[in-house]
Amino acid sequence: MFEVQLVPVGPVDGALLEFIAGCIEDALPASSSVRDARVRPDPAFDPLRGQYSSTEILARLLELGPRPDQKILGITDVDLFIPIFTFVFGEAQLGGRAALVSVRRLRQEFYGLAPDKKLLYARAEKEVLHELGHTLGLVHCRSLECVMRFSNSMEEVDLKSSAFCDSCAALARKALARRD
Repeated sequence: MFEVQLVPVGPVDGALLEFIAGCIEDALPASSSVRDARVRPDPAFDPLRGQYSSTEILARLLELGPRPDQKILGITDVDLFIPIFTFVFGEAQLGGRAALVSVRRLRQEFYGLAPDKKLLYARAEKEVLHELGHTLGLVHCRSLECVMRFSNSMEEVDLKSSAFCDSCAALARKALARRD
């Protein structure tokens, strides 16, 4: 069993962090806890874009030194980007130890709609499992319902499930078995 350490990147609701920890433990053979450390997103801010570089934040998460049997997952409420995309919901090291998820664009309020905590939590669960899947070496899946399906819009996030398809689940089990 491996461990996932959750790290708030800037202010993040504690109840959301606890929910995410539970989702990870329900979906994967992993323990999960919220780490005392915090990472400030400010150094990753790009004033021209008005967003934060997810790649820079990932590098700062790795400075916290996760062990080989650990994954470190940053959770933030800032808007993220990588240079080739207008925005990203998250980023992860493929087969690596670090991942990052932003809940900013997962919120209904971002789109001028009324807050919906249940929908926010469902979306966060999907994006967290998606990014952790990447740390296990999983790439994007073509299955419409698989959590590893690439999502470029909120509609695409809402359409996929929070579960790995059979093929991705088998690949994840294989990756985890190599760790034991």
